[in-house]
Amino acid sequence: MTGQPATGRAAPGGAATGSAAAGAAGTVKAEVLVVGELNVDIVVSGAGAVPTFGQHEQLVDDCRVTLGSSSAIFACGVRRLGHTTAMVGVIGDDLFGTAVRDALRQRQVDTSAVVVDPSIPTGVTVILNPGHDRALLTFPGSIGATRRDHVPDALLRGARHLHVGSVFLQRDLRPELPRLFDDARAAGLSTSFDPNWDPTGRWSDLLPLLPHADIIFVNEQEAAALTGGQAAAHAAVALGRQMRPDSTVVVKRGAKGALAVRAGRADDTWSVPALGVGVVDTTGAGDSFDAGFIHGALSGRSLPECLAAGAACGSLSARASGGTAAQPDERELAEALARLTTEVAL
Repeated sequence: MTGQPATGRAAPGGAATGSAAAGAAGTVKAEVLVVGELNVDIVVSGAGAVPTFGQHEQLVDDCRVTLGSSSAIFACGVRRLGHTTAMVGVIGDDLFGTAVRDALRQRQVDTSAVVVDPSIPTGVTVILNPGHDRALLTFPGSIGATRRDHVPDALLRGARHLHVGSVFLQRDLRPELPRLFDDARAAGLSTSFDPNWDPTGRWSDLLPLLPHADIIFVNEQEAAALTGGQAAAHAAVALGRQMRPDSTVVVKRGAKGALAVRAGRADDTWSVPALGVGVVDTTGAGDSFDAGFIHGALSGRSLPECLAAGAACGSLSARASGGTAAQPDERELAEALARLTTEVAL
């Protein structure tokens, strides 16, 4: 049952509570439960997207407001692939919060457990995309306000998979994530998370979470930062040593594709190339990759097949500006996989 109103509200001036959201979501059943941050992206594109200070005015090729956040982009991607999906997060009672909620509803992601907190503004990320790289400026706002008690037990018990995005930005949720993942595992769910970048530069805060999750998604830079500078394949093995046996470490490598290592199984290590597409904007491509991989896992696919599905979804999502505009459906994914045939055991 998608598109329900976001009814969880905090009292003015107070912290958001999960009770209203839990009541609203009590009858909802979603295959994939996504918990994390919600924000808008303001994407500024073109050669002039690199600013010059000193009150210098520059013209850019494009500027648009789109649904942002790793968690929401993942939710839209996995929903597009056919899985009923519910989102848990916090938004402010403002224009950007309304834009986030409406965008999720339009993409048939259930928002009944999204909490509206009038005491805090919705988070915003400004993405400067000159074409060859990206810079991100983030105003946290509500991004770090999600808590464990915002997650309705009914949603958790009714799902098959739990995913958490932008772990390093989850100020209130991060200390509670081991318990949330353990609760999910006890309820029979598989679990995954994508930490994204650590703005503090510490990285060590993530390591205690590794034994509690089934799948971790990182890119090459994040993998190196988490392992003292190790290259992708070695970093994946090192991270896998800190996880339960048969857990999975996935390293996304952009134009070089991706690799995956099954913890404790040296013979279950794979690499796939990226899919060749006309790249317009890579915003959210890693989150669409995650959605494709989890789609494969929920469909009973093998590790290399999941990896290929992730690589295809990540590549296809880069065909348009913003994180969700070009996410593929099942038919588009199947057509892409017919072209992405190379699966290489490392």
